[in-house]
Amino acid sequence: MRTEIAQNLRNAMAADSLDAVITSSPENFAYVMGLVVPTQPMIRHRHAMVILTAEGNDFLFGVDMEASTIEKSAGGLPLTVWREFHDDAMKVLADALTRAGLAKSRIGMEMDYLPAGDYQRLASYLPDATFVHFEQQLNRARQIKTPEEVALIHRLSRIADQAIADSFSAVRAGDTELDIAAVLTRRIYELGAENFKLLIVATGERSQLPNVGPTSRQLQPRDVCRVEIFSLLNGYQAGVCRTAYVEEPPAMATEIWDLMVECKYAILEQIKPGASCLAIYDDFIQRLAKMNLPPISFVGHGIGLHLHEDPYIGATPILGRPGKDAPVEENMVLGFEPLCYRTGYGFGVQNKDVLHVTAGGSVLLSDFTDTDKLIRIGS
Repeated sequence: MRTEIAQNLRNAMAADSLDAVITSSPENFAYVMGLVVPTQPMIRHRHAMVILTAEGNDFLFGVDMEASTIEKSAGGLPLTVWREFHDDAMKVLADALTRAGLAKSRIGMEMDYLPAGDYQRLASYLPDATFVHFEQQLNRARQIKTPEEVALIHRLSRIADQAIADSFSAVRAGDTELDIAAVLTRRIYELGAENFKLLIVATGERSQLPNVGPTSRQLQPRDVCRVEIFSLLNGYQAGVCRTAYVEEPPAMATEIWDLMVECKYAILEQIKPGASCLAIYDDFIQRLAKMNLPPISFVGHGIGLHLHEDPYIGATPILGRPGKDAPVEENMVLGFEPLCYRTGYGFGVQNKDVLHVTAGGSVLLSDFTDTDKLIRIGS
């Protein structure tokens, strides 16, 4: 267990007069334990949970399929195991909470993750317990990164950045999006990542589509190519997107890219503790308006154990709370992405980077590639 993080969560529990907190999502199990349970992110019913109590009588809860993996990293914490396809996991959990003296307690839960049916059964097994929302407190805690987390995300950012650069260097006109993906995914592993998420390869007219994977489409001269990938290690992830052209840029690509670069540096300059997420987003919109380019509803977001974390630098900076602002704070790590999918010229551009908020401003973490100019594909 990561003791400093567990203590921070216990402090949050005390502020809400909670007797215990149950983490149920893969990202929060990993946050507390420093371990990703391999199949939990892929098979939702394979519950793995950390139960933190106000008195420190903590224990773990996991499916039999993953019991040996959890035990290996449990650090001596007791593990309650439920049998897949045999047990009602919520009944086993309720019994464990009862044995821990929590049957009549106030218990914090991730109400945005645990399936409704599971929650209903758990509540029925513990009618005298009170279950309250705790997902915002967990999200809030994860926003502020430790030095070790920042170093890991810096490494992941450079891996993604270099892998994209290497994939652009390896292809020419006539090669396909799948050829880009083949080099990109191989390099992600060669550079030290354990896995990757959200592989986007979008070329030519497909560069206008936000989240599409690679196809057999062949690269043509004057194509714009958007490539994005999130590299993963120990549950953490960092996403980088780069835009290139094949042999020569199409009309207006250079001018639009120069505006994206202007937006990048403007964001880096504005990001500092106390800055308003909405004000930064409003500035981005005003810069796009100089070329009548349409924005999406955000230009950045937290990143770490989840693809998108709070806060959002945009019109909805806090998940589930549209229209409310959020302040930038020291030691946040943010992905930020000046982009325009529908430029009006048959292509989209995107320049996604990762930054660390420091006491005096921000530091770029995805610092392998110089993106002041569009990247050229072709000899």
